[in-house]
Order: sequence, then structure tokens, then C-alpha cells
Amino acid sequence: MIIPNYFENLNVLHENTMANRAYYIPASHPDKDLVRRREHSDRIQMLNGLWKFKYHSSVYDLDERFYERLDDSLLGDYDQIPVPGAWQNFGYDSHQYTNVRYPFPIDPPYVPIENPCGTYIHDFDYKKDLSAPKAFLNFEGVDSCFYVWLNGTYVGYSQVSHSTSEFDVTDFLIEGTNRLAVLVLKWCDGSYFEDQDKFRYSGIFRDVYLLKRPHQGVFDYFTTTKIYPDHGEVTILARFMECPAQDQEPVHASIRRGWEESDVAWGELVPRDVQDSYPEYTHQAVLTIPNPYLWTPEQPQLYYLLLKTDWEVITDRIGLREIHVENEEVIVNGVPVKFRGVNRHDSDPVTGPVIGLNQMESDLRLIKEHNFNAIRSSHYPNAPYFYELCDEYGFFVIDEADNESHGTQSQYLKDSVWENRRKHWNERIADNPLFTEATMDRTMRCVHRDKNRPCVVIWSMGNECAFGCTFEESLKWTKGFDPTRLTHYESSLYTGNQRKYDFSNIDIYSRMYPSLDDIKDYVNSSPDKPFLMVEYCHAMGNGPGDLEDYFTWIQNHHVMCGGFVWEWCDHAVYKGVAENGKAIYYYGGDHGEAIHDGNFCMDGLVYPDRRPHTGLLEYKNVYRPARVVHFQPSSGELALYNYLDFTDLQDYLYLLYEVTCDGKVVSTDKMELTSSILPHTTGKVSINVKIPEKGKCFLKIIYCRKDYEVNRGQIS
Repeated sequence: MIIPNYFENLNVLHENTMANRAYYIPASHPDKDLVRRREHSDRIQMLNGLWKFKYHSSVYDLDERFYERLDDSLLGDYDQIPVPGAWQNFGYDSHQYTNVRYPFPIDPPYVPIENPCGTYIHDFDYKKDLSAPKAFLNFEGVDSCFYVWLNGTYVGYSQVSHSTSEFDVTDFLIEGTNRLAVLVLKWCDGSYFEDQDKFRYSGIFRDVYLLKRPHQGVFDYFTTTKIYPDHGEVTILARFMECPAQDQEPVHASIRRGWEESDVAWGELVPRDVQDSYPEYTHQAVLTIPNPYLWTPEQPQLYYLLLKTDWEVITDRIGLREIHVENEEVIVNGVPVKFRGVNRHDSDPVTGPVIGLNQMESDLRLIKEHNFNAIRSSHYPNAPYFYELCDEYGFFVIDEADNESHGTQSQYLKDSVWENRRKHWNERIADNPLFTEATMDRTMRCVHRDKNRPCVVIWSMGNECAFGCTFEESLKWTKGFDPTRLTHYESSLYTGNQRKYDFSNIDIYSRMYPSLDDIKDYVNSSPDKPFLMVEYCHAMGNGPGDLEDYFTWIQNHHVMCGGFVWEWCDHAVYKGVAENGKAIYYYGGDHGEAIHDGNFCMDGLVYPDRRPHTGLLEYKNVYRPARVVHFQPSSGELALYNYLDFTDLQDYLYLLYEVTCDGKVVSTDKMELTSSILPHTTGKVSINVKIPEKGKCFLKIIYCRKDYEVNRGQIS
């Protein structure tokens, strides 16, 4: 084998990668829209496109030093493949859908010798920018692990499929044409942490690019906010690029509400006392915003943050909001909230896990239009700009680490009854100290990358791994690093009897698919934590059909902070059009795979092409922002209850109403609310209806949001 066996070595998770940092795109000047058009920054060089590619059925069959092929005449046996892309979508290997079971025998950290791999080669031109001479190579998502060479020289190794890996390649680049070579393995020891309920794909499936940076400037920063009666406070902690302290350029920080408006706060990053919980951050600025606009999902108000030196500008957006638990309720900006959430995978029937900006926005618009206010990134971090879109559209987000070792539940036991499997579930990985570093690595990469996003209000340690020392340490680090957000980990329910476990760093008690009796028992148990249904109302087939029952429990008990429907979309592989004109979709088992879970992947609120299921329409109705709680026909008086958390109904919607008699519409009208109905209160309005003297009559009320498109992007 021509490479070191890092892919089965728990002591080598990464080699030569940069330290974890927050996501941002630098530029030489301020730029207000590096979310939708980040490729327009003069400091980013996108490397996406058609790459040379060769598939190998086993990494042990790879005996040629392909990364030394520096002459095009030596690449005659290579095909081309799009990057980003998953090689199963282009005729290599085969698709496979599994839920709990691993697609290989359980023997962590080892994977089968028949471990497929792909070799990638890509040529690109590079010209050094004298004002930004350093260069960093970024991979935003590679499944499962990869080795990198540049111009024949080894650069480094990394894993964790759904996180960014960054390499300093300044010394490897040459003026003119450069050759990038990458080896991607289908499986590695990290695959034991990536046993998510989805189709299994391989390859470079997210963007690849170079960032051009100056020697001086901000390398990482962490913004936190506090809210006071008459002002908001934004604290910026920062660490700089590696350069002598005397050479470091001053960094000016400023905040403005609108791009064309004047700064509302400004100052310089100054040295700070590092003898606290953030020793890595050497500088800080504390900026005050008078009478701030607060960020909520209903009114996602954002401010621009600019970090400027003479050579570089980082443009970001911040939202002022606070979240904590008080009296067993989740409190945001001083108000108790309910999560009206959905679990969302990155999934497309044509592109698989390759999800671009248009696909993300299409999902977010549809989710917003059906009365959700929250998304769980099940079961891994999404592409980093997904969270910037959630900031803008207005969603609470549970950001979940790329961690699921569900398959260890199905390990080989003489007694395979559930209670025995449950008792031993955590022994292989979750409560095995050999896996603590790898578990913490996945948590830290998630938290560091997304720590500046106001939409992220809860850190999830992962999904369905059971509980043990690995998660105790990860939770301890998370709460120590970021006490401004909440934590949850549903799989903390699953432990053995070996010792007493530490749950003190979990803020929310979470369950999957609890029965109404389970909820009743918890509510009556004098609980000390809010109850979150992190998955409920499974949407497979004709489901979900029990939304109203759960809605009632959520609304009637303060300890219930809401739930997240499983799940957003059906997963499938598009296979063309049938004779009747309908799309052909393949599920688990349709690709010749031996281990699969059939059509269990068809469990979404929308079809693979995003057509709504009836369950989505039911959800939209159940979770409508207002309900009629009383109607007096003689006077036309309506009593409306406002289920929003932050917004006056008068500012949010108007009513359309119609009267039908014996199935025929006899009158319709529109009405603006003329009086205030505050959140979580009932108000009265009068409508002018004429009810026939005879027949079976119904009054239908339709709630229409006033300014959805305006609210979606208030700062643009």
C-alpha cells in the first residue's frame, strides 16, 4: 500500500490540517453578499469542475504513486467526474441505503480490505497576490477520508465527512499550472461514527477552493451577544494569523444595520487577559448597540459585522439573541418559545448529498411556508452557508455533530433481546475511552465552524450512539466553550450498569417518538429540564396523523418545548422517466446491495422532487399561527389566539374568510386586524358576515402573512 494506514488509526485523525476556526470568506474590500455569491470574492479561487478520476475496488490494489503523474500523457486511463459529486452517481461502485446496520462487519477501528477508493487529479492555474501571498486549500466535505498531494508533494490527511478541512499550501504552490491529487477512501475508522440513516455515498461532495490571505489579520473569531433594556452588547474574541506580534496589523471592528447605513458601533481589537476559558483568543472588542433590533425566527433582524485591516476585510452578519432555560422552559430574548421543527437531511434524487445554494433555498422557502420555525441538521453539519441562510430566513437550528454509531446497537450478542442490546450498546464506542479524542474532534469541528451563527441555538452531540465517557467529555467541553447556547443528546438515555454517568452538561431532556403516556409521565414527574421531542410524528406512508394530539400537549404544558418531525424529504435515486411520464425512483435493495433497509428511506413530508405530501399540508394547518377559539354568529365577533412567540398578529397577518351554505360559497371578504393581539394571548375582532337563514353553514378563516418576502431578507 502506497499510503500510511491512517484510515484505521485512532491516533491520526488529521495530519497537517489548520486549527479549527469559524467559517467566513475574506476579501480585499467590504462585500455585503458573500453568502449567495461567495465565489465573487477576490480572495477565493474555486476549484470545482471536472476532475480526472479513477476508481479502484480496494485501496490495497492501489500500488502506483498516482500523485507523481505530472504529465497529461500519463493520464490515459483516467475518466472525468464532477467535483463536487458522489462517485456512485456516475457509474462507480453502487448505491446503498441502510439505517441502523453498518455496511461492513463491526470491528472498530478496522474496515474491510475490500475498501474502494478513488484517485482524483485536477490542474489549476495560480497567480500569487502580493497583498495576500498565503494560500489555504479548503475541502468542505469529503466522504470518508482523504489524502492530499500538490505538485507531487504530500500535503496532508483528514477525515470527518461533513466538516471543513483546511491546509496551508503556500509553500507547495507555483506560479502557473499546479496539479492537485487526492485519494478518497470509501471507509475509514471514522465511518463507525457516520452510520446515519441515509444512502451511503463516497467522494468529494462539497466545494473545494483556495483562500488567499495576507500574513497579518484575523484567523478565527467568536462573537457573543448580551441584551440589556436599552442596548445590546457584542463581544468579539479573536486570534490572529501566525506572524510576529510586532508585525500584526491593527484590526478595526464595526457594526451597521443596513449596508448603506452608518456604523452603529465600532472599535479596535485590543489585547486581552488570556487567563480565562478562552486562552486561544488573544484579542477582543466589546461593542455596544443602542436600542438594538433583536433576532428571532419571526423577525430575523441581522446586523453587518466588518473586521478590517489594511490588507483584508471579513464581512459577516450577527443577530442579537439570548437563549437559556428557566423554570423548565426554553427562553429566547426573555420569551418562552416552542420549537415547531423538522429534521432535514442533505438529499436530492439526482445529485445525492451534493446540495447547492438553489436546493437549500428551495427547501428553506418550502419549510418556512408550512409554519416551521426550527430545523435540526440531522445527522451532521450542513454546508457552512446553509446556516447563513437560516440566519436570514429565520429558523432556530439544532446543529448536530457528524456522529452516529447506531450500528453498535446491532452487535453480536448471545441474548439479542432489546434490553440486553440496550445495556451493551455503549461498550464498543460511546463508553470506550479509546474513542474520546475522535468523538470530541467531531464535536469541536462542528462548534468552532458554526459558532457565529445566531440561528444555532442548540448543540447536538450526535444521534443514536448510546452514552458514555466520550460524550461526557464532549459535553463538558461544549458547555465550557459556549455557555451561550443549550445542549441536548437524546441517546444519553442508553447506558449500561457499569457506573454512574454524568448528565450535568445536558440542558434539555430529549426523546424520540414518545407516546402520549410517556409525555404525561414526564410532565407529572416534577421535571427539572424542558422536554424536547427531537424526533416525533414519523412521516412515512400516510403519516404523520397524530400532529394535533402532540400539538395539544406541547401548548398546554410549559415544560414541553416542542418537537421536530421526522423527516423533511423522501430519499431516493432518480432513474429516469417511466412510460406513463412519471419519475422512476430506486430505494434500498434496488441496486443489488445485500445489506439494505428497503423503502424505509421514504419517510418524508415531501417527495424526492419536493412535492408536498398530505402530511405536510396537515402540519401547516395544525401549526397555523392563529386559531379561532370562539365565534359569535349574531355579532360576528371572533376570538383569535396568537400562537406566535414574538410577533403581534396585527403586524403579521390578515384574514380571508368565506361563508358556505350547503357546500356553496355565499360570501367572501378580506379583513386587516385593527387591534393588537400580542403573542400567547387572545384578542377579539369583528367580521361582517351574512349567514343564510336556512341550510348547513360554515365559516372558513384563512390566515395570510403580510410581508413574507420583506421579512425574509430585511437587511438586503
